[in-house]
Amino acid sequence: MHGYREHVRRRPSLNITYRVVLGVFGTAVLITGLLMIPYPGPGWLVVFAGLGILATEFHWAHRVNMFAKHHYQRWVRWMGRQHLATKLTIMAATGLVVLVTLWLLGMFGTIGGWLGLRWTWLASPLFGS
Repeated sequence: MHGYREHVRRRPSLNITYRVVLGVFGTAVLITGLLMIPYPGPGWLVVFAGLGILATEFHWAHRVNMFAKHHYQRWVRWMGRQHLATKLTIMAATGLVVLVTLWLLGMFGTIGGWLGLRWTWLASPLFGS
């Protein structure tokens, strides 16, 4: 891979194209990860992957990646020291974020429709009935 990258680097127009494509792809992965953070699953892993992709070409991304990993590890250590009630509160808040998202996207209304329930509060405020 190093030989290929050096080959690309010697051709200015190809080098710029490579950096733009890599930048767009890495940014898309990073933004996807950021959107995934409040939900259960691999949100932080995807953020670090996006920063890692960007860091192959952009030094600032490496610095941001190291900063984010440091603070993520601090958060994990802090969580490990917390009382069970604090951990449960954070889990409940995460669950609430997921439920509100499902409601906003209309999933409650859809499932209610399958079950024959026509309750107005099930409808998404964004997408209507």
